[in-house]
Parts: sequence; structure tokens; C-alpha cells
Amino acid sequence: MNIICSIFMLLGAAFTLIAAIGVIRFPDLLLRMHAATKAGTMGVGLILIGVMLHFMSVEATIKSLVTIIFIFMTVPIGAHMIARASYFINIPIWKGTIIDELRDHYNVKTHELISEHRKKVDTK
Repeated sequence: MNIICSIFMLLGAAFTLIAAIGVIRFPDLLLRMHAATKAGTMGVGLILIGVMLHFMSVEATIKSLVTIIFIFMTVPIGAHMIARASYFINIPIWKGTIIDELRDHYNVKTHELISEHRKKVDTK
């Protein structure tokens, strides 16, 4: 069982290291957040699974599962909110970004998102 726990812990540490390297190496805020949220969340989840397997108690399992659920629910939402705020205040995106799907759906003056239905109504 110690080998399995060690495998989960090492995989979790590897994912966390990859997230840290991504935060340092990626060129803009959105890519850095992507690295931190995807790999970081997976790393913490794997480490907590290793903790569950190591302690093999109901208390540790419940605490770990609740923490995993909390992290998997809050980290993507927080990243989405930060990304949206950074877009609204014009944080520059990487020059290599090919697609900006929000550009045609955002009113710069009012900071509101424009739906496809509203665009059709406003153009008539």
C-alpha cells in the first residue's frame, strides 16, 4: 500500500511541478492561469488521494474528498472570473493567440456581453 500511496504522491507532485513551470514559462495571463488551474488541480487531487490511501481512516477520507470537491468546484470558477476581468481591463494577450471568441460578443463601452440574439435584434 505504501508503494501505491507513493505513486499518487509523486504523480501529484509532478503535476504541481508542471503547473509551476507553466506559470513561469507561459507568455500571458490566460495561458498561465490554464497551467495553474488544470495541472495544479490535478496535482492536489492526486496528493489528496495518496493521503486517503495512506491514512485509511474515515475521517481522512471524508476530509480529503471534501477538499477535492471544493478545489474542483472553486478553482475553475475563480480562474474564469479572473480571466474575464483581465479581458475587460485589456490585459494584453499573447501575439500567437489565433482565436479571440469574446471580441465580437463584448461591448467595450458598457462592459456587457452581447448574445447572438441581441446582436440580431440590434442590427435590424
